[in-house]
Amino acid sequence: MNKFRTNERLRPSFLATLAALALASFASATASAQNYPVTPQQRATAQQTAQAGIPISELAPNAPDEYTVKPGDTLWAISRLYLRSPWRWPELWGMNISEISNPHRIYPGQVLYLDKTGGRARLSTRRGSGGPEGTIKLSPRTRYESLSGMALPTLNPSLIEPFLAEPVVVDDNTLRTAPRIVAGNDSRVLLSRGDRAYARGDVNSPLVETAGPIKTFRIFRDATPLKDPATGEILGYEAQYLGKAQLQRGESTLSEMVDGKEVVSVVPATIDIVSAREEMRAGDRLLPEPPRELLSYAPRAPQQPIEGRIVSVYGNAVQFAAQNQVVAINKGLRDGIESGHVLAILKNGETIVDKTGAAKETLKLPNERIGLLMVFRPFEKVSYALVLEINDTPRVGDLLVNP
Repeated sequence: MNKFRTNERLRPSFLATLAALALASFASATASAQNYPVTPQQRATAQQTAQAGIPISELAPNAPDEYTVKPGDTLWAISRLYLRSPWRWPELWGMNISEISNPHRIYPGQVLYLDKTGGRARLSTRRGSGGPEGTIKLSPRTRYESLSGMALPTLNPSLIEPFLAEPVVVDDNTLRTAPRIVAGNDSRVLLSRGDRAYARGDVNSPLVETAGPIKTFRIFRDATPLKDPATGEILGYEAQYLGKAQLQRGESTLSEMVDGKEVVSVVPATIDIVSAREEMRAGDRLLPEPPRELLSYAPRAPQQPIEGRIVSVYGNAVQFAAQNQVVAINKGLRDGIESGHVLAILKNGETIVDKTGAAKETLKLPNERIGLLMVFRPFEKVSYALVLEINDTPRVGDLLVNP
C-alpha cells in the first residue's frame, strides 16, 4: 500500500511521537493498519499522562535529547531508551490519543526531541516545542513511500515468529489420539519435503476430507512433560515440531472378494509433506494448522501478583538461558497471564551453612533480580516467554515476579 504525505499540523506534547510507536505494538505482522483494543486501564493511564507528562526522575539515566528512529528499531528498545521501566508503555502513548489512530504513522528517519523544562519530560518531533498547547506547522513537502512493513514492532519478529506456529503444548490425551503417519510412499522410512505419506485418524475420528480449502496439518513427535518445579504438577506436554503436511485424500474402505468371502480393508488417508524441519517417520502425529492470530505484544506488568518459575529452556537440554532465548514458565491463562506480560527473573538464593560463627546455622541467601522476560504465547497452564535482558544467567527453577 502506497500513500502520499503532504502538509500536516501536529499538536506537540509529552511523548506525542512515541504515542504512535506504542500503538504500533498493536499492529499485526501484516502490512495493513489495524485498530487493536486498548484496555480501560491503559487508556486511563495514557490520559493521565497526557495532562502532566512524567517526572524527570522516571527517565532512563542516559535518555538522549535527540534520537533518530532507525529501520530495525522496536518499541521495546525505544521505550528502554527513554524510560527506566520499558514495560510502562501506556505512559509513552499518552498524548494526542484522538489524533494518533494509525499505528503506521511513525517512519524510520523521524527525529525525536526530548524537552525537560519545568521538571517534567516531554517528547516531540520538533526541537524546543516547550509545551502541550502550541501548534507546529511543518514545511510544505511531499514524500512518496511504501507503508508496507513500516510499523515498528514491539520485539524483533524473527525471535518469536517461529514459536507462534511451531512448538505446541498439549495435554496427555491430545497427541495420543491425534492422526498418525502409518507409512511412506514406496516404502520410504524417513520422509521430507515433497514426499507422499499415508496417515490414519483415531478409531472414533477418522481422517476424512471436508468441504472447503485443503486441510493443513502440523507434524509433531516426542511430547516432553513440562513439570512445575515448585509443585511437581505436569503442566502439559511440549511436542517437537517436525514440519507440515496437506491432506490430499481422506480415509476410506475397500471391499474385495477373497476366496469367495468379502473382505473390507481400511485405506489410509493420503498426505503430502509440504515443509520439513526434520525428517518424519511412521508414528509421528498430525495436529490441525491453527488460524493465524493477530496478537498484541505491548509490554506491560500483570495487574495481579504473580509468583512463578522457569520450567525449561526451549530447544535444548541445558538448564541455562541466554538473552533472546525462549523459555517455558509455569504460569498460563488460568493464572491470568496474557501476551505482553513482563516478569522479573530472580536468581534463587542458595541455602548455605554459616561456618563463621560459633554455632553452625543454616542461611538462605536473598533472591537477586537478574533480568526480565516477556510472555508472547500463553497456554492454559504454561507459557512461552522471551528473555529480554539479563545481568546474570537465568536457569530452570529461577523465580518470576512482577517487575
